[in-house]
Amino acid sequence: MSYVIGVDLGTSAVKLLLVDRKGTIHYEVSKSYPLIQEKNGYSEQDPEEWVVQTKTGLKELVEKGPASKDEIEGLSFSGQMHGLVLLDEENEPLRKAILWNDTRTTAQCKKIYDMVGEKQLLEITKNPALEGFTLPKILWVKEHEPELFNRARSFVLPKDYVRYHLTGELAMDYSDAAGTLLLDLGANNWSGEICEKLGIDINLCPPLVASTDQTGHVLPDIALQTGLSASVKVFAGGADNACGAVGSGILEEGKTLCSIGTSGVVLSYESSNEKDFGGQVHYFNHGAKDAYYTMGVTLAAGYSLSWFKEVFANGESFEQLLNQVETVPAGSNGLMFTPYVAGERTPHADSTIRGSFIGMDSSHTRKEFVHAVMEGITYSLNESIEIFRNNGKTINQVISTGGGTKNEYWLQMQADIFNAEIIKLSSEQGPGMGAAMLAAYGCEWFDSLQTCAEAFVEVERSFKPEPNKAGQYAELFPIYQDVYAQTKSLNERLSYYRK
Repeated sequence: MSYVIGVDLGTSAVKLLLVDRKGTIHYEVSKSYPLIQEKNGYSEQDPEEWVVQTKTGLKELVEKGPASKDEIEGLSFSGQMHGLVLLDEENEPLRKAILWNDTRTTAQCKKIYDMVGEKQLLEITKNPALEGFTLPKILWVKEHEPELFNRARSFVLPKDYVRYHLTGELAMDYSDAAGTLLLDLGANNWSGEICEKLGIDINLCPPLVASTDQTGHVLPDIALQTGLSASVKVFAGGADNACGAVGSGILEEGKTLCSIGTSGVVLSYESSNEKDFGGQVHYFNHGAKDAYYTMGVTLAAGYSLSWFKEVFANGESFEQLLNQVETVPAGSNGLMFTPYVAGERTPHADSTIRGSFIGMDSSHTRKEFVHAVMEGITYSLNESIEIFRNNGKTINQVISTGGGTKNEYWLQMQADIFNAEIIKLSSEQGPGMGAAMLAAYGCEWFDSLQTCAEAFVEVERSFKPEPNKAGQYAELFPIYQDVYAQTKSLNERLSYYRK
């Protein structure tokens, strides 16, 4: 028997999967670590915690899983995007890592536009300057911690730091590099122009590799600590969304993924880097070689439903909360919700906008409110699908993953609002499975990631649009789109009164 390991380095925990040649998961382990939020808007972690917990997870997987150490051939990574790990000349972290959800860098985003130019930045990176990206974090450290910054010799993303500790080789894959705002997406290389205009030494940027490239073997001391064989091949891996695309089989034109977790993502495969979405959606390198993906983000997707449950149905299960929603008609009897409870990303990169219930009257009961929340989340995700379609993409089929797949009525709602067939997978491990697939391909189990997906990814059920409901939602969706513009100025005025 042969196995590979997929390591998914998330924000709250590292998750490890032991997978065989058929894509069957034989053992799973998760090890958590703390989030450090010392100030409002700050979000950091200790990189050493990632290393310690990953090694602990690997040791448990080897000791308790069914595979002997000689049967484990390779491992690869998925990792949280955009985080900054700044390293000294010994490749030791100079400070805690600044994470993707850290929002302290608004002034640095403005500086990027001032020094590089908004249009030029989009031409080079195909992405706007947002607080979550890595480059604004580098500039923040450069400005606020200059003595520390002067000691910096390189930077990497979170999973790259863990991989360095396992192999001794420092590198960054293209899918993570695309989320730094320093990658020239057309040339697929670090942008000398952006570095020069912002006073950053381009040598700070690490070597670039493909997600499927081998980046060494497990070091002998790591083998001793974890029980792995020193012959285990280690592959670069990719950003969590890129690996989520691989793990869901989004590996050819026309394939689109909708993932509803705390946030929501709509991701679509691109065979080239030549399209221009004008910064409306993100444009990143895929985990598959010489491929890309475009992506829209809803900041508070599943979080909007969790928020509603916590405030209005505390102590109930989600099954209880969603009881009877199927009896509510499309449009929730004239009630509409916008899921901006934490701001919004696509198509409105707006940190001050907040959610709304529109059209409330005394006839509405809790089930209408819950139904409206589900519709509002799905409308927001549909904004990204509409952007793709308006730019010439054909989207007739969407693979749906995450918490939104646990309720079949919601899957049908997605089919009706997206006006596309919704596919539910039989086994859903997302980024971790994508990392395992990168290792399986790297170990030459398959001649392509597509053939790997044919073996690993299995469809459980599909949901097709109901013509009547799809027609009703086509009429309701423009009303939803109007709410943002109608409430933007009100929310800006109200923002002064928020704690």
